[in-house]
Amino acid sequence: MSAPPRLFDPAQIRHNLYRRQGSANFVRDLVVEDLQDRLGAHKRDFSRAILIGPDAATLPDTLFTANGPVTAQRVEAFDGDFPDLPPGEHDLIVSLLHLQAVDDVPGHLARLRRVLKPDGLLLAAFLGGETLSELREAFLAADLDVSGGASARVAPMTQVRDAGALLQRAGFALPVADVETHRVRYSSPFALMAELKALGAANPLADRPRRFATRTLLATAAQAYASRDADPDGRIRATLEIIWLAGWVPHESQQQPLRPGSATVSMRDVLGKT
Repeated sequence: MSAPPRLFDPAQIRHNLYRRQGSANFVRDLVVEDLQDRLGAHKRDFSRAILIGPDAATLPDTLFTANGPVTAQRVEAFDGDFPDLPPGEHDLIVSLLHLQAVDDVPGHLARLRRVLKPDGLLLAAFLGGETLSELREAFLAADLDVSGGASARVAPMTQVRDAGALLQRAGFALPVADVETHRVRYSSPFALMAELKALGAANPLADRPRRFATRTLLATAAQAYASRDADPDGRIRATLEIIWLAGWVPHESQQQPLRPGSATVSMRDVLGKT
């Protein structure tokens, strides 16, 4: 079987994150706050957990305290050098803001499934859906206007409608996928671009343009952005969609679907029709 195409450049992602060290990260803070609520909704204790993320070492130690004493291993993950982990030894894996830069998502999820015990839980949050769609469209218009062609400047995004199927394909049971949508506003497109750079979210694509964007291209993109996605006060809008996945390693104690034809009540009886 051939290897999946290389979409992302791990070395560039590592470089972006190194430049960001010490900077505030409001996206990560949103995800961590939501994670604590989601973990608290599971009324069970987890004993051994793995926390995966491009900057897992900077995340707070209190993430798992609501679910009893946990031995947590932190994995600084980049798709190109993801470590081999022992199979079947953990009952919880949390992946934060990592999947959006993975080339082979189904294969990666299958590897995580093998690391978990039966009835182990995977929780993952990643950027997807319509995230930065305004910026993508603005650069597409600018590239066409300035050079007559398009360049890869914003990473492709997984849609929430496909996320649950990815879990099933990897062998997880009881898959759940949902999305948290945020609308963020900036004084200008240049302010958004500056924050993306500060967040370590500069272009991570392997096929990205190797030359710096020209002033003409940036100005044209900013003009296209403002013309399409500016509010009456002049500030521009940016979409941020955080997709959450939850799936369990199959176990006999879990809810099982009924066999076809095993129902004892018909829809006709429920609806009261003859």
